[in-house]
Amino acid sequence: MEKPADFQMPAATDRPTVVLSGDWTTNLLGGVGDALTQELRGRQDVAFDLTPVRRMDTAGAYAIIRAVGPGFSLDGVTARPETRRLLELVSNAVKVEPVVRREPKGFHQLTIRIGRAVVDVGIEFITTMGFLGHLLVVSGRAAVNLVVAPHKVRWAPIFTQMERAGLDAIPIVAVTTFFIGAVVALLGVNMLRQFGAEVYSVELIGVAVIREFNIVITAVLLSGRSASAFAAELGSMKMQQEIDAMQVMGVDPFEALVLPRFVALLVTIPLLTFVATLAGLLGGLMVTWSTLGLGPTFFLQRIVDNVGPTHFFVALSKAPVMAGVVAGIGCRQGLLVGGDVQSLGQRVTAAVVHAIFAVIMIDAAFALIYMQIDV
Repeated sequence: MEKPADFQMPAATDRPTVVLSGDWTTNLLGGVGDALTQELRGRQDVAFDLTPVRRMDTAGAYAIIRAVGPGFSLDGVTARPETRRLLELVSNAVKVEPVVRREPKGFHQLTIRIGRAVVDVGIEFITTMGFLGHLLVVSGRAAVNLVVAPHKVRWAPIFTQMERAGLDAIPIVAVTTFFIGAVVALLGVNMLRQFGAEVYSVELIGVAVIREFNIVITAVLLSGRSASAFAAELGSMKMQQEIDAMQVMGVDPFEALVLPRFVALLVTIPLLTFVATLAGLLGGLMVTWSTLGLGPTFFLQRIVDNVGPTHFFVALSKAPVMAGVVAGIGCRQGLLVGGDVQSLGQRVTAAVVHAIFAVIMIDAAFALIYMQIDV
């Protein structure tokens, strides 16, 4: 049976002695520690009898040491061996001086920050390669199952993600690229009018929309729409330990969660690129028709004769890379979520920012490559 902590100070002729009793633990300590401090204030050379104490933890030991003050010593303590060891441990911990760490300043601080950034980049590269390797292994296994055992492929989540990441994104992709095409047409008409070459705005619209803006705008929108959704979904599962439960049951999270999202974007992004192309050309057509009086027949004929399908195939060649990058970044950031909501928000934000940055960088790399091979 638990007994609250208590103490008594019987009258003594030679040396004042405090007799402690009860359970000197966190739950039963109450205000006894403060009362003991008041009782011992101004007293010197006080002995302690802790034999009646039933239980004691660090909170109780600290209350006794704090009541005595800096002059606490085990010489005047009568107690069981385990109680003496606890008092000695807490007493030594109280006497430890806090270590004041000097913060580096100036060039030294800059060097440390640069070093940490380099280390973080190295760790990020290694973990990214590990994620990519795991994804490639799972993709190869799925490709073999597609030929040997199609029933083992997780068709349901693939089609679900295709609908959410592909079909549901058609309206926003179409509307955005429509206005992008209209803006490009307005800029082209206004700039070429001073040279008397307004008719060449059709070629400008065709090359800009068919070669660049269709795939770039689609990938950027998917970065903000799908990459964030992937990171939030997988991050929530990680916080609720659902992914750990899947691993315990022998289910590979990459095969069940990452691969369907990767395949869904890989299949749907060419469709979205085609929709973006049509919407962008329609936006440019509406502007040239209303400002220059160029009809749809004339507009489409110049697109076919002077632009051609090569630019569209150049855009489609970027689609698989964009899809893999957006899906990979979103899923990887989701799997890196910790156990708190703050980590989830940081990873979702990182997924969007990293995906958009990667899309722009990859598009620039493709532009340089195609410029070198004159395509």
